[in-house]
Amino acid sequence: MRYIIDSSAWIDYLEGEELGEEVRKIILSNNEIYVSNLIIAEVISYIQRKKGNTQLAYSSITSNSEIAELTPEIAKEAGLLHAEMKVKSKNFGLVDAFILVLAKKINAKILTADEHFRNFKEAIFVR
Repeated sequence: MRYIIDSSAWIDYLEGEELGEEVRKIILSNNEIYVSNLIIAEVISYIQRKKGNTQLAYSSITSNSEIAELTPEIAKEAGLLHAEMKVKSKNFGLVDAFILVLAKKINAKILTADEHFRNFKEAIFVR
């Protein structure tokens, strides 16, 4: 199966949380794992603010996943989705819109703990 591991799920995995166990199992199974540069940036920002090891986090993510390219077409579609979702949910993030569009483009499920993905069929929750 093909997965995009969202920032929230990477953080659970990297912090060794019980919820990260599901992420670990998916990484170790015969699955295709993708990440976007935006997710990497979100995770590194979080780890830095927690005074954690950003190099270890970066290495863990990049060694266990393929980088999915964010094309101008994906950016356009993400902008349109973001505008639509902001009407329904004022705190729906632009990165979340990118991840949703990317998942649809590469036919992947989003492994996440982020409630913003709750009503999307592409999401699989670890919480």
